[in-house]
Amino acid sequence: MADKASSSFILSIDGEEDDQLLLHGSESGWVEARTHCDHLGSVSSDLTHIPPPNTPCFSCQHPAENWLCLSCKDVLCSRFVNKHMLEHFLQKNHCLALSYSDLSVWCFCCDSYLDAQVILALRPVYEIAYIMKFGEAPPFRAVDGLHLAGAEEQGEDSSSTSKSQS
Repeated sequence: MADKASSSFILSIDGEEDDQLLLHGSESGWVEARTHCDHLGSVSSDLTHIPPPNTPCFSCQHPAENWLCLSCKDVLCSRFVNKHMLEHFLQKNHCLALSYSDLSVWCFCCDSYLDAQVILALRPVYEIAYIMKFGEAPPFRAVDGLHLAGAEEQGEDSSSTSKSQS
C-alpha cells in the first residue's frame, strides 16, 4: 500500500480508502511537474531547429494535439487523437516529447510531466517552441534554486556549483 503522506486517496462513503490513487494535486485539475528526469540523455543534441507548432502528425496528418519527439524531432499526434506519439514511444523507446498544444513536456518512461523552466536541458526547446507559437519570448517565472536543477542534471553537487559561481 502506498505511503499516505506522499499520496492522495479517494475516500469511499464509509471513510475506507479506495484502491484508486490520484496524482498529487489532480483532484483540483493540477499536477505537479517533475524537476528531474533520468531520461534527459535521450534528448537530441540539436533542438534549435524544430518543426513549427502547426506541423501535422507525420503518420496521419491530423492538424492538432501533436507532440514533438525530443529525440528524433518527429511530430506525432496525442493519445487523444490516434496515439501515434504513444506508438512511437513503444516502438522506438523515445520517451520525451513536447506538446505543441500547451508546450508541456512529458516523459513516457517516468509517466510524468517535466518542468521545462526548471530543467535546463529542456529550456532551449521550450523557448524556441514558445517563440514559434506566440511570436515572443516566454515569460520565465522566477525559480528558487534554478542553478541547482541544472547542476543535478550535469552530475554536480550543489557545493561544487556554489564554488564555481563564486
